[in-house]
Amino acid sequence: MNITVAGTGYVGLVTGTCLADVGHTVTCVDKDPLKIAMLNNGQSPIYEPGLEEKIAGLSQSNNLSFTTEYKKAYAKADVIIVGVATPESEDGSANLQALYTVCKQIAHSVEKQTLVVVKSTVPIGTNDKLVAYFDELLGESKELIEVASNPEFLSQGTALRDTLQAERIVIGTESIAAQKILAEMYEPFGQPVLTMNRRSAEMVKYASNDFLALKISFINDIANLCEVVGADIEEVTRGMGSDSRIGKQFLSPGIGYGGSCFPKDTKALHWLAEEEGYTLRTIQATIDVNEKQRFKLIRAARKDMSSFAGKKIAVLGATFKPGTDDLREAPSIPNIQLLLNEGAEIYVYDPVGMTNLAAIFGDTIMYGISSKEVLHKADACFIFTEWNEFKEMDLSLFQKMNEARVYDGRNCFSTQAASDAGMHYYSIGRAKVGGHALV
Repeated sequence: MNITVAGTGYVGLVTGTCLADVGHTVTCVDKDPLKIAMLNNGQSPIYEPGLEEKIAGLSQSNNLSFTTEYKKAYAKADVIIVGVATPESEDGSANLQALYTVCKQIAHSVEKQTLVVVKSTVPIGTNDKLVAYFDELLGESKELIEVASNPEFLSQGTALRDTLQAERIVIGTESIAAQKILAEMYEPFGQPVLTMNRRSAEMVKYASNDFLALKISFINDIANLCEVVGADIEEVTRGMGSDSRIGKQFLSPGIGYGGSCFPKDTKALHWLAEEEGYTLRTIQATIDVNEKQRFKLIRAARKDMSSFAGKKIAVLGATFKPGTDDLREAPSIPNIQLLLNEGAEIYVYDPVGMTNLAAIFGDTIMYGISSKEVLHKADACFIFTEWNEFKEMDLSLFQKMNEARVYDGRNCFSTQAASDAGMHYYSIGRAKVGGHALV
C-alpha cells in the first residue's frame, strides 16, 4: 500500500517507520528541512530506543523515504496519515492549527481517491468538522477524500514496541470501504482491530489517557495520605495491584505526570466538557492533584533547609520519564526554575536530556557529565526521573555531598538501603526506616 505520513514527530515518525517495517511503501512529510535532511541521512531527530537503527535499515530498502515536497507525496497516496501536534492552547483547548494546515495542503494536492486518517489526538467531533472542511475546499471533487479516525496509544521510550505489538488498534469510520482499507493496512501487524464510529474513536483516546492520568493522581493522593497516617504506599500498592480489577500499572507514586500527552489531554477533555455544559469532576481533580504534587519535594526540603540561596543543589534526571529526551511538562523544569529564583546554584545530570535542557536554561545552570560530578559537595539532591542508572547507582556517592540530603520524587531506592548508607532521605509515601530516612 502507498502511504504518506504527515508529520515526523513521535507519532508520525514511529507510525511511518513501523508501517514501512511490515512492507508498506511509506513517505513521511515534514515542513522542517533540517529534520528531513537528518532523516535522509539515517538519523532520528528524536530520541527513541531502536528507532534510528530501524530508520537507517528501512531507508536502504526504499520502503521509507522523507521529503518536504508535500504535493508530490499526497498526490497518489492510497492513505494519508496525519500525525501532527495538537498542543495545548492558552485556555486549555487543543490547538488544531497544524492539523487544518495539513488538511488544506492535502485538499490542494490529491489526484485520486484517498483515505485521510487522523492519528493526532483531537477533540471529539473534529473528524466530522474536517469532512465539512474538505467538502468546502474540494467542491465537486469532494468524493476524492474520506476521513477516518485512528488514535495512537504509544508511549515514549517504548513507542516501537507499542506500535508493532499493540494490544489493540482502534479505527473510527463512517463507511465499510474505509474499514476495509484500514483493515488491509494493519493486517500485517496481526493485532486486534476495534471498529467504531469516528466520534467514539476520538473519545477512546481521551478517555484512555485521562483514566491513566487519573490513576496516577489517585495513587499520589493516597501516598500523601500514607505519609500522614503512617502507612507505607509500597505495601498499599502491592495489595491493590494484586487485584486483577485494578492491576499494577500506573500505581507508582511520585511527583506527578508530565510529557506531551497526559497534561494537554486532561485539560483538553475538561475544556471540551465545559464547553458542552458538563463538568468532568474526576478530571478536574486529576489536574489539581498533579499540579500540587510536582512541588512536593520542594515543600519537603523547605522543612529541612532554611534557604536555598547560595546552596549547591544537585539534580538527577530532567526528562519527564526515563527512555526519552522529552522535557515537555517535565516536573523538573518548574522545580529547577523555582530553585533558581530562590538563589540556588543548580548542577544537573540526565543521561539523554542535557541538550534539550540547555535549550531552556542556557548558562543559568551547570551541566554535569555524571551523577558523581553533580553530587560532589552538594548541599541537597533532588531526583526527578527514575533512570535505571540512578536506581542502580552506588549509594556511597551521596556521601560526597556536603550533607547527604536526598529528596527522591520517584522512590528509586529502598528506605532501608538509604538508611544503611547514612542518607537523609525523603521519598513519596513510604514508612520511616531507622534514624535517617524521612517521610
